[in-house]
Amino acid sequence: MSKDRNPQAEQMANESMIRNLAAQANAIWPQERPLFERYQLVPDCRIADIGCGSGEITSRLAGLYPRAEVVGIDILEHTVALARGRHADLAPRVSFQQGDAFELKLPAAHFDLVVCRHVTQSIPEPERVLAEMKRICKPGGWLHVLSEDYHMLHFMRGKLDADDFWSSCVPKAVRGTGVDERVGRRTWTLLRELGLQDLTVDYVTVDTIRVPRATFAGIIEAWRDGYTDMLSQQSGWKPEDVRAHFDGMISSILNPEEYAVWQVPVLGGRVPA
Repeated sequence: MSKDRNPQAEQMANESMIRNLAAQANAIWPQERPLFERYQLVPDCRIADIGCGSGEITSRLAGLYPRAEVVGIDILEHTVALARGRHADLAPRVSFQQGDAFELKLPAAHFDLVVCRHVTQSIPEPERVLAEMKRICKPGGWLHVLSEDYHMLHFMRGKLDADDFWSSCVPKAVRGTGVDERVGRRTWTLLRELGLQDLTVDYVTVDTIRVPRATFAGIIEAWRDGYTDMLSQQSGWKPEDVRAHFDGMISSILNPEEYAVWQVPVLGGRVPA
């Protein structure tokens, strides 16, 4: 993947991303797991996890489908190596490969389920990645896409207003990179334009009721540690202001008297048979 295709490459390579992937998996998977039942996959299915990171969800998919052949693909070689090491006990049924989501070196019409989570919001032209996912999916198979939307995070107003951060700082920072920080609400249309059928949209609710506050706060902490400098440089906000807004969100999440929520769109679509 070229730098233009991966404008957040530096942030994705930061150690905070590994913490973030673990926290997000712990927060989201319990609600996301039942959604896979709708795909009615055969026991000996083939699954591809595009943008697998450290293999947090790849390994969970392998556990959910204990006879499946599962491959995880990620652009970062060191992350792929980490996933291989962490989940070596699942080999060879589960494998990890370095690869470009825009040009997957995987056979066409091969997989029963193609999963992509936490990727569309970080790349330009997500429709090209979705098209590649469709290409490698069997007719009658399914695409499963978790597509973040940064205008679906809501916090109580404190000394600083998180709404200012998500509506001003973040859009300014991604402007010019081709990245859409609101792609979550657009993904249904992108899947429809690809001709997918039986489209579904569900929402995982990451909030201070359904998810342990420390887990939710860990997601924001990882974003703060990995993205403060980039957001400051690209938006014109001072680093201390970016960090202060992140810290305000973390404090709100950890405050037992306050409520905070992140709605995470999860979409499914079937490739026409």
